[in-house]
Amino acid sequence: MFVKQIRLILPLVLVLYSCSKEREGWDKYVHASDVLDAQDKITAELLEKHISTLASDEFEGRAPGTKGEEKTIQYLTESFTAAGLQPGNPNGTWIQKATMLGVTSELRAQFLTDDERWVMKTGDDIIGNTYRTNKSVNLRRADLIFCGYGVNAPEYGWNDYEGVDVKGKVVVVLVNDPPIMKDGELDESMFGGNAMTYYGRWSYKFEEGLRQGAAGVIVVHETIPAGYPFSVLQNGYVGEQLTIEDKSQKPLAFQGWIPVESAERLFKMNGLDFQKSKSQAVNSDFKAVPLKSKFTSRMGNFVRRFSSNNFVAKYEGSDPILKDEYIIYTAHWDHIGINKKLKGDQIYNGANDNAIGTGIVIAAAEAFTELSEGSKRSILFLAVTAEEQGLLGAKYYGINPLYPLEKTVAVVNVDAMGNTFGKTKDLVVVGKGNSELDQVLEFAAAQDKKYLIPDAEPEKGFYYRSDHFEFAKQGVPALYVDGGIDVVRKGKDYGMEMKDDYTKNHYHQVSDEVKADWDYTGMVQDARILFRVGYAISQHDKWPEWSDKAEFKAKRDAMLAK
Repeated sequence: MFVKQIRLILPLVLVLYSCSKEREGWDKYVHASDVLDAQDKITAELLEKHISTLASDEFEGRAPGTKGEEKTIQYLTESFTAAGLQPGNPNGTWIQKATMLGVTSELRAQFLTDDERWVMKTGDDIIGNTYRTNKSVNLRRADLIFCGYGVNAPEYGWNDYEGVDVKGKVVVVLVNDPPIMKDGELDESMFGGNAMTYYGRWSYKFEEGLRQGAAGVIVVHETIPAGYPFSVLQNGYVGEQLTIEDKSQKPLAFQGWIPVESAERLFKMNGLDFQKSKSQAVNSDFKAVPLKSKFTSRMGNFVRRFSSNNFVAKYEGSDPILKDEYIIYTAHWDHIGINKKLKGDQIYNGANDNAIGTGIVIAAAEAFTELSEGSKRSILFLAVTAEEQGLLGAKYYGINPLYPLEKTVAVVNVDAMGNTFGKTKDLVVVGKGNSELDQVLEFAAAQDKKYLIPDAEPEKGFYYRSDHFEFAKQGVPALYVDGGIDVVRKGKDYGMEMKDDYTKNHYHQVSDEVKADWDYTGMVQDARILFRVGYAISQHDKWPEWSDKAEFKAKRDAMLAK
């Protein structure tokens, strides 16, 4: 019997010995009896309760600044109070007020040449808005210029704006990064290869155009390089659009998108072939191309200023010194709200996006209160506002942190994990390889015999499209996990089919609702894994670090060097 036990134990000993001391520590903590007992609090019944409530019609799609927000904040307050947590704002409240600017723009736009006038159909041919606060914001016969991908990246020796003055003009740019080829494949040394960098995101295109002095920016939308269909924009840019008001700069007079069909017509009006012009934009010697067309837009604006709310709860650490260091769980509580122009169902319930994520964060908080010995570091549970409007709540916290970012150890983000079809053998790490948080997750997932895989579509830039990114930009290591695709007893094809069905038919649609046939077993498993990850980070004496290749490492190093 003794020999048999030795035979069984020896491989485990050898594995542990082969690991670094840091890994051994994280592995120890994800296996701690205290955390394994506490995780039993996370059940299918608990998750279903929170998710079904938040995604109900009563919450009106949880749009910021509406009755839906009021109901959401009330529910979060009641849930975290019942769990026994403290208000997370140092002023003794549960909320951080984030001052927002809401702008409802009624757009009319047209492209003109000497021979042709194209009056565009808003919502189909073009989508756009402005964050200027004037009641009327107009561009009259503004010059147009095609600036390729609209990228200015000195580290890659790339500048689409080199040698051209775009001040007062409207620039037309392509979505995603320039796809630079080498030996028949994407060059991994340029813009992340197949993986999108921040230069590929639409938000960067608008920011850079503004820095260059442009009056407007039009992004050509294409489904594959953007990572979502044009219908997502059609649904997301209806009605009021939110931003954080920055009085230090004047916003673009126009920012928006046209589908590729509109781009093809526009370029044809200018005697150009869009596809040919697009292919020329990936050459290192590309020069911006002035168009003979002019752009006219008229926007009537209704503007309101209001405060939306980040919700924050705190689980106090037990260590006298380490309790002043923080791990943050984030999830955005908001969704799109109501579109009264729709016939039939008008409520964007946002069940997957992001009642699931919010429900998981609540459940994780409840699990922490079940720990018999607590956690050494403090845990913040941050449900942020206005993610759907451009990560605004997370951005506001990143600019106005309630607790020092140099004392913030890591962020675990939960957003639209999407596992409603049962247990999987894998977990998707969006931005895999960015930090040592992957190692912590790997140990936690291994307990359930799950393996980690990278995002299958890094070209869609998902790492830059959720709230953790605003913390990463500030230098804080951030983990973003998506549900797996290798479904137990059903396989990868089934998992991909379910994921694709959600993206094509339910993402940012009124049909994103709780379904009677949802299988919560995989969601429970994933939620428990994320709970163990946060606990392990809270206990280990070492902070997880960015990898050397991560674009955020320098920011963190500078932060901690102060």
